Amino acid sequence: MADFDAIVIGAGHNGLTAATLLQRAGLRTVCLEGKRNTGGMASTVELFEGYRFEIAGSLQFPTSAVVSRELGLDDLPTIDLEVMSVSLRGIGDAPVVYYSDPMKMLTHLGEVHGADAVTGMAGLMAWSQAPTRALGRFDANRPPRTLDEMYACATTESERAAITDLLFGSVSDVLDRYLPDREKHGALRGMLAFLAVNTTYRGPETPGSAAALAFGLAVPDENAVLMKKLAGGVGALTDHLCRQLADSGGEIRLRSSVERILVGTGRVTGVRLTDGSTVTAPVVVSAIAPDLTVTELIDPAVLPAEVRDRFGHTDHRGSYLQMHFALDGAPTFDAPYELLNDPEMQAAIGIFSTPEELQQQWQDSRRGIVPADPAIAFQIPSAHDPTLAPEGKHAASAFSLWFPVEEATAGYGDMKVEMGRRVIEKITRLAPDFERRIIRHTTFTPKHMGTMFGAPGGDYCHGLIHPEQMGPNRPGPKGYVDQPIPIDGLYLGSAGCHGGPGITFIPGYNAAKAVLAG
Repeated sequence: MADFDAIVIGAGHNGLTAATLLQRAGLRTVCLEGKRNTGGMASTVELFEGYRFEIAGSLQFPTSAVVSRELGLDDLPTIDLEVMSVSLRGIGDAPVVYYSDPMKMLTHLGEVHGADAVTGMAGLMAWSQAPTRALGRFDANRPPRTLDEMYACATTESERAAITDLLFGSVSDVLDRYLPDREKHGALRGMLAFLAVNTTYRGPETPGSAAALAFGLAVPDENAVLMKKLAGGVGALTDHLCRQLADSGGEIRLRSSVERILVGTGRVTGVRLTDGSTVTAPVVVSAIAPDLTVTELIDPAVLPAEVRDRFGHTDHRGSYLQMHFALDGAPTFDAPYELLNDPEMQAAIGIFSTPEELQQQWQDSRRGIVPADPAIAFQIPSAHDPTLAPEGKHAASAFSLWFPVEEATAGYGDMKVEMGRRVIEKITRLAPDFERRIIRHTTFTPKHMGTMFGAPGGDYCHGLIHPEQMGPNRPGPKGYVDQPIPIDGLYLGSAGCHGGPGITFIPGYNAAKAVLAG
């Protein structure tokens, strides 16, 4: 008899989702995690005593309402934000304030940034609708669409053209169409470009980058729930899933790193751990990156070479810097950005470059040059959730593009220090007391994120949002739609699968449903 009915590899949010659903359905399930903690990139971590940080993801992405209900996510306490984010260029420009209330947002855009900003954003949202359907952004329990099926999502010629943009266009192509005034709408264009390219290894002018813009702009319909900020940080999602799994009788084993998925006569029989022990089961769901599963955990002799080769070409070039700060108080922003001193405005502050500057910085980073004026997504989550920092103190984080990962004119460590210094200096230019308020800070590069979370190349998408890695080119539970993995009992369920990336739970949900469907 097998030890379990099902083994899930990886206790990130997708692995926990799959394990919970399988255990609830009556399969004796164990979730094996190589690290010391559950949650992966959906974690709230105490990096400094009393200071807790959302070390990777910070929001529950819009996801399928079916998935949310089945996992009980609707009942989790949330933090209701009047302002989701504020974007600016930091050159004295008027900030773009993203109010949660759509009417308030439109009023602000019209009054501060002009009627053409409202018209442009409306055009962009209309443009994104067909690509959203084509990508299956909120689909649960259905396979990725083929290219023909993607184009069939279009109902008009303009929608068909939008899907062509998704597959072949650039962010700048789309922005120039709907928000052509590069100066007047600089902050808006910079925010949208950053929203897209932080999930790619492409500049906003690079063909293929529009896929990530469409993914980022996708608006939930009646079958999906909105983006959420969780009380206690994004790790509350992980804690909830761990409780669900335990309450249904499932098991989590930490520090249990899988070395090999065992296969006999065309089907899985279990796994071997790095300590030499084995765990047996007729079903294995891998919630780590699909290419690592196929190319590193499975004996090459049991797979056709063309299957291995296809998975082996996944682009994982994460190119960012992430910093976390323990502050002795909230930073004070100088004129003309005094509105940022209102805690309501501090959930997310984007200090962005224009798309043109982002493109040049990306091209420079490919030659090993650290950006002189990096684009930054800065947040102070403790302004809304005091549980994340000691009383009177604050936990803040900054995410910045682009960190050189191809060639280097200096050592890796030197570049990390230099780019971190430039991030601090840029924030301090707007809030002069920021640097002196720093009690402690730490800096993570893609290499660090890869080590901490097993994300290849530091790629938190487990497969960047390039068109050649989306739709039919993103695997489902049984591999690619036109090239399934010929091993019975093996399923894929990480953010690198269809329904990902992001904290959507859909890849893990899809894997569990595929197992149960037999």
